[in-house]
Amino acid sequence: MLSATGISKRYGAVQALDGASLTLRAGEVTALMGDNGAGKSTLVKAISGVVVPDEGAITIDGANVRIGTPHDAQALGVSTVYQDLALCENLDVVANLFLGTERRRATVLRHIVMERATRDLLEQLDVRIRDIRVPVAMLSGGQRQSVAIARALIGEPRLVILDEPTAALGVEQTAQVLALIGRLRERGLAVLVISHNLADVRKVSDRVVVLRLGRNAGEFDTAATAQEEIVAAITGAAR
Repeated sequence: MLSATGISKRYGAVQALDGASLTLRAGEVTALMGDNGAGKSTLVKAISGVVVPDEGAITIDGANVRIGTPHDAQALGVSTVYQDLALCENLDVVANLFLGTERRRATVLRHIVMERATRDLLEQLDVRIRDIRVPVAMLSGGQRQSVAIARALIGEPRLVILDEPTAALGVEQTAQVLALIGRLRERGLAVLVISHNLADVRKVSDRVVVLRLGRNAGEFDTAATAQEEIVAAITGAAR
């Protein structure tokens, strides 16, 4: 669905990416792993339009595309959920899902239409929130993550990027989010998960791509690869 090839990005004297590549397929969860400073965030920002790479090419369905802004990425079907979630905690679930894309008739918000669409989407994703009209601040961490992921689907993307989706979540909440990621795969979406948590990655991903010092350090079939082999690629011990 999407391929990033030979992506390089330099910030002054720092080479954040040095010819990194990544291929993402529909109906597959790919995990992007690496130590701090490996270039994961920069590669994701290049795909999501936050930064423009110095070198390299990005193709969608085999055709070269230019992603210069987040709007470009969204127009091409790329939706990103960052670690801070970017939710407005004083607004309810419905308002957060449609923030910036509110459905209107003339100048009047169509509250009932948006509420019905919210309930339908959450039901499809099996996200259980008792009252979608309470402020997001009153939801649990797992529910907030679920709301952020649901919001990413409003524009019907083809690729969903999740940055550390289980960070700071408890065991039960983590299980809920991992199950939700599985449902994104069932919907036929390409899913990219950036994570430091190898246990979560092994539960939910089909492939693991490892970056080290801005370069590709390995690509693994999750089910067929021992945990030690992935750790060795992350730390550089494989070399």
